[in-house]
Amino acid sequence: MQIGIVGLGRMGGNIAVRLTRHGHDVVVYDRDAAAVEKVVARAEAGRAIGASTLADVADKLTGPRKIIWSMLPAGPITEETVMSLAGLLQRGDIVIDGGNTYYKDDIRRAKVLAEKGIDYIDVGTSGGVWGLERGYCMMYGGTKEAADHIDPILAALAPGIGDIPRTPGRDTGTDLDPRAEQGYLYCGPAGSGHFVKMVHNGIEYGMMQAFAEGFDVMYRKDSPLLAEEERFSLNMADIAEVWRRGSVVSSWLLDLTAQAMTKNGELSEFSGEVNDSGEGRWTIEAAIEEAVPVPVMTAALFTRFRSRSDNTYAEKVLSAMRYGFGGHVETKE
Repeated sequence: MQIGIVGLGRMGGNIAVRLTRHGHDVVVYDRDAAAVEKVVARAEAGRAIGASTLADVADKLTGPRKIIWSMLPAGPITEETVMSLAGLLQRGDIVIDGGNTYYKDDIRRAKVLAEKGIDYIDVGTSGGVWGLERGYCMMYGGTKEAADHIDPILAALAPGIGDIPRTPGRDTGTDLDPRAEQGYLYCGPAGSGHFVKMVHNGIEYGMMQAFAEGFDVMYRKDSPLLAEEERFSLNMADIAEVWRRGSVVSSWLLDLTAQAMTKNGELSEFSGEVNDSGEGRWTIEAAIEEAVPVPVMTAALFTRFRSRSDNTYAEKVLSAMRYGFGGHVETKE
């Protein structure tokens, strides 16, 4: 298939390249012309062409049904892009938003585009800077017909079943979607994909915070505040490594933590100032609307707020994990 990719940052560029590796053709655009040139150079030969504007992307797409994937930060830039595409595309075309958009914005935009006969698909995309090789876990929403139409695109981006053991009983469940085992899932109408991804990120906040606090407790075990016989000088990198081997807390987040600590157990390259990208806040807002208690995720979000004025080793662990999976670089004053 042929698809336009708008926004060639840490994930958008890799999405475009991965698609070309799986036999798809891409038309790529970014406000930074150098980013366009780099993606075209990295893509499979002959499968990527650059565009100079959004209109140029639409013009260079061929075939009866044009598909354009926006991979931009949530907020005004995505709003502007989607509405601009609505004026450039025709009935039956498809706009995909693969960024971390607020799901209520998806619902609104889908209605606006539907009035023009254009389908809108929201794709919650997880995989960070590792997605090029590992693939992307995707949760998506929109009309079922449009979602089925772009299935070859999503299948190419998904990680596949790989070497992860199958969940016992899935092969007997008649109402279970086989695509979930491949790493992508149709969640329902517009907004549902980003809603599921939003909650995913809220959970991520809580998991990261638990690791960060646990390592902080161990890091401070040699504190002069303790009796001398109760002080332990513990090696954080070795502890992270041993937990990766058969422990019930083993995970990709722990893998990234071990990697960072192996390079520098003090994590001195990180200030511990941890930003939040919005999904944690939105998850808590949804929980309030539904009257669902989420104390862990709420505390994790508030800790990120506090980290911007008073940093501890725990915040450095959080920063190291965020850099590991998403390439998030701390903001320097």
